[in-house]
This record gives sequence, C-alpha cells and structure tokens, in this order.
Amino acid sequence: MRHVLRAVLIAALAGEAPQAVAAPAPAPASGLTLERVASGLQDPLYLTAPAGDPRLFVVEQPGRIRIIKDGRLLPTPFLDITDRVRSGGERGLLSVAFHPRYATNGFLFVDYTDLRGDPRIERYAVSRDPDRADPSSGHLVLKVGHPFANHNGGLVMFGPDGMLYVGMGDGGGAGDPFGNGQKRSSLLGKLLRLDVDHGDPYAVPRDNPFVGRAGMRAEIWAYGLRNPWRFCFDRLSGLLVVADVGQDRWEEIDVVPAGAAGLDYGWNVMEGAHCFGSERCDRRGRVMPVVEYGHDQGCSITGGFVYRGRSIPALAGHYVYADYCRGWIRSFKVEGGLVSDHREWRGVDPGQVMSFGEDAAGELYLCSQRGEVYRLGWAAAHSGRGR
Repeated sequence: MRHVLRAVLIAALAGEAPQAVAAPAPAPASGLTLERVASGLQDPLYLTAPAGDPRLFVVEQPGRIRIIKDGRLLPTPFLDITDRVRSGGERGLLSVAFHPRYATNGFLFVDYTDLRGDPRIERYAVSRDPDRADPSSGHLVLKVGHPFANHNGGLVMFGPDGMLYVGMGDGGGAGDPFGNGQKRSSLLGKLLRLDVDHGDPYAVPRDNPFVGRAGMRAEIWAYGLRNPWRFCFDRLSGLLVVADVGQDRWEEIDVVPAGAAGLDYGWNVMEGAHCFGSERCDRRGRVMPVVEYGHDQGCSITGGFVYRGRSIPALAGHYVYADYCRGWIRSFKVEGGLVSDHREWRGVDPGQVMSFGEDAAGELYLCSQRGEVYRLGWAAAHSGRGR
C-alpha cells in the first residue's frame, strides 16, 4: 500500500489520472497526551503566534482574539471586533495571520464573516500596548460575496514565499449549486494568493497562474476546493497540505509542493478520489488526495500541521489531523513522495476538535468545542515510536 500511495502522489502532481485508492487503515498508537493550557474560552477556532513570540493568540468565533501569556489567559482581548462579526454555525471570526515582519510593522490579518454574511479579510495594527491591537486600525483587504451561510473556508496564512494565502469555500449549499469550485471567474472554492506588501489593499503576484488570462481571477492560486477549513505549509519539506471538507461521503487530504501553481483539486467534479454525482468523470489533470476517509469513520475533517517541534520526537514529520464528529486524532508522514506510518492516537479525549494551532517553536495545540485549548505532549512512560 505504501508504494500505491506514492504512485498516487506522483501521478497527481504530474497531472495524470491515478486510480482511486483507499488510505491504509491507521494503526493504533499511544503515548500522545493533551495538556490543558486554557479554559473558559468561547468557541475557540484557531491558535497561532508571531515569529519568535512566546505568547499564544487564540481566535474566538464571536469576534475576539485572546492572549495566553506566561501560562495565563489574559482577561482583556487582544482584539475585539464582535460589533462587526456575524457569528454562528460556520460564520464568525475564523482565523488570524501575523505578518512575517510583525515584530517591526505590527500588522495582523483576520478572516471573518461580516454582518451581511460575506467573508472579509482585514488588516489591523498593534497598539502601543503589545497586548492590544488597535480596533480602529482595520483596513479592508478583500471582501467576497457569499450566497449561503456555510462553506466560508476561513484560514489566512503567510506562505514561505511571504505571500498571504486565503482559503475560500465554494459559497455553500449542497453540491456547489453554482459550480464555483471549477469556475475560475469566481474567488469561491479557491486558494487565493495575495501580495499584501505592495499595492493597496494588495497586489496580485505576477507569478500567479491565471494572471492575464481572460475571464479568470488573477488572485487564484488553486481551484476545485469545497471548503478548505484548514491548510498548512510544512516549514521543512516545503509541501502544502490541504484538508478539504467533503460533502456526504469522503473527507480528503491533498499534499503538493508549495510552489505548484494552478492545480485543480477536483470539486465539484470529484469528492475525494471519487466521481461526484455520476459514475464516470474526467480525472485528468486533477490532484488526487493522498489520504481520504469515508463517513463511516467521521463526518468533517479538521486539518492540522506537520509537526516540527522538539517535545514529541515520535511525531516528528507527521501531519496531524482530526475529525470534528468522532473526535479522534490521526497522523501520517510524507517524505520523498511516500505516504506512510498512518496512526490513530488512542487514550486522548479532545472532544470535538475545532482547529489545530502552532506556536512560534513549532509545538502543536488543539482548540476544543468545550472552550479549552490543549498542547500536544508525550507521556513520560513512552519513548521512541508510538505503538
């Protein structure tokens, strides 16, 4: 199975039409622990930190960003924009990204649903108090009309190239009724790539794949996505990992080189590695998932990160993810085009995992619907590989 998955990954990147295969069943593993670092949060959806900063910044869905500093949740929010956020269901304040030069320019970017129900990307600036952002400094970067209440995407993240990447859902509704995933004239159902260091509010990078193409939005980096709630860049391998939430049958994880532009992830022609709505479809030129699982195992994937911290050697190089409904945590490795070492971590109870997070040192956290934030750790009774 290891070699079959390698063939799927290579074929997907080459634009060939690999056969759909199921990922190997994850092997049970133990040793992973969850250490609670904060509680009493209201719907925590994301966690991150600026480069070199020991603080943790936690996004609360109603429209606040909270700080965990020296192990304590500060009572005053870092940013409170609840008066301009429409929250509930899949809407709300969904993520924050700190500029790579945050230490000198003080810029942060947020992704939220405005009072009309449309996704907005805005830039804010820190105030003279390093634990408070200036709520009056909001500057609109991008607003996208959204026809339904669900599939808002929700992640903003700076890539290794310094560009701001935006995960945008297909606009909602069952089955992508407007075909936005494949429609390159729409920003919905896409991964966008923006240069926020030039232009006002942004410039389109000249090497974006559809620049100058008639009828296509130049901001698009990749398309064919249903609801990329979470994605990440592996800081060591240079791979981009996208966890795309499925429709009724399949949840998928796609792994591609971060610099691979103009890729089609398949939606709504395909759901995972399977034709959607018909027995036959054209797989040519479409990215196939390297890992997928059916709804007999869960209902909604919560994508995470490739672990590059130091506290858990047994997890080194593993992409960690969860399922929102079942509450399990799984991981696998991708090295040299090989997908292997698929595990399901037993003995931990995170509840419903809303999101994973990563601190400045590469350690991983998860946000639970129980209003708690946990740090992933390793049991002292275990050593080496989980088993």
